[in-house]
Amino acid sequence: MTQNVNVIGVGMTPFMTPKQSESYVAMGKAAIHAALSDAGVHYGVVEQAYASYVYGDSCCGQRVVYEAGLTGIPIFNVNSNCSSGSSALFLARQALLSGQAECVLAVGFEQMTPGALTEHWTDRPTPLEKFIDVADEVLGDEEGPMAAKLFGAAAREYFEKYGMKAETLAKIPVKARRHAEHNSRAVFTDPLSVEAVLGSPAICDPLTRFQCCPPTCGAAAALLCTDEFASRNGLTTDVRILAQSMVTDLQSSFSGSAIEAVGADMAKHAARQTYEAAGIGPEDLDVVELHDCFSVNEVLAYEGLGLCAEGGAGEFIENSENTYGGRVVTNPSGGLISKGHPLGATGLAQCFELTTQLRGRAEKRQVENARVALAHNVGIGGACVVTMFGK
Repeated sequence: MTQNVNVIGVGMTPFMTPKQSESYVAMGKAAIHAALSDAGVHYGVVEQAYASYVYGDSCCGQRVVYEAGLTGIPIFNVNSNCSSGSSALFLARQALLSGQAECVLAVGFEQMTPGALTEHWTDRPTPLEKFIDVADEVLGDEEGPMAAKLFGAAAREYFEKYGMKAETLAKIPVKARRHAEHNSRAVFTDPLSVEAVLGSPAICDPLTRFQCCPPTCGAAAALLCTDEFASRNGLTTDVRILAQSMVTDLQSSFSGSAIEAVGADMAKHAARQTYEAAGIGPEDLDVVELHDCFSVNEVLAYEGLGLCAEGGAGEFIENSENTYGGRVVTNPSGGLISKGHPLGATGLAQCFELTTQLRGRAEKRQVENARVALAHNVGIGGACVVTMFGK
């Protein structure tokens, strides 16, 4: 097994609303070419490719990767809902660790449509059946999209358990917009106030529209290689994946708790495994990109990743420990709520942001002296991937 997996190239398109978007092919092609250019290599050296997306027909991965070249390499299509991008990165890393390849590509893309997420196959059992059962058990016949219902229920459960106020939760999208202001690839960059967040249309109590990520289109890519490949080709190896873990649902996910149904326990397990593998704890992190598809999921991620004590997220937010000048900068990109959430690209967009931060190239959103970074990407269905990057 190779000792190190290096991130030698990253690329990312601007994220856009569906009305502004190019085709998934154009976006994926642009992200791949940007990653290759960043690495300083040509497509001919890539030995395998892992392509992630959710809304698309079979073999969209081939359609995108073929735009870079037709070399006959294995191309794998990866679909794991919102964690698809990090799942592709996980598989790409495994290919290097196993010795099957020395240079691999992970690319994620999504061409979404306006409105809430929907299922396309209504004539067969839904893979989300167990989650719908939890939502129905907790919420009864309450109307609304399944994901919003579950996360709304998780927020109410957290409020009841720990006494968090709606005003505190609303500070998360306010912070997201403040960070996204300096990200030219983000969808929403205009400032928000707590009053504006709380006054926006209700989605599922206590969540309002500004606390929910928007349907987004975009693409991101990463090129990984071994030390041997980099040395042989004279490449710079300034960012490495130090450790990584993927965890799928546990018995606790379906225990009747909305907090667990949206992946809290998965995050705890994946984070613990990643910290143990890296020999680095949460106190050593400088910057984190975490999965804030809804504001409450950022709260749950703080605790699942060990950034604060269980039940301590409210104080963590109120003391501004989650931003510049605090304990650890979370979502300097603006996160899913402001940067956008093209499902298949999100995990690789996190890789793009953290690689940029560790290289010291994030300009006005740069985290000072960033040396250790963590990504948290979760999808209902489900899977959670936690990845630690090091300078």
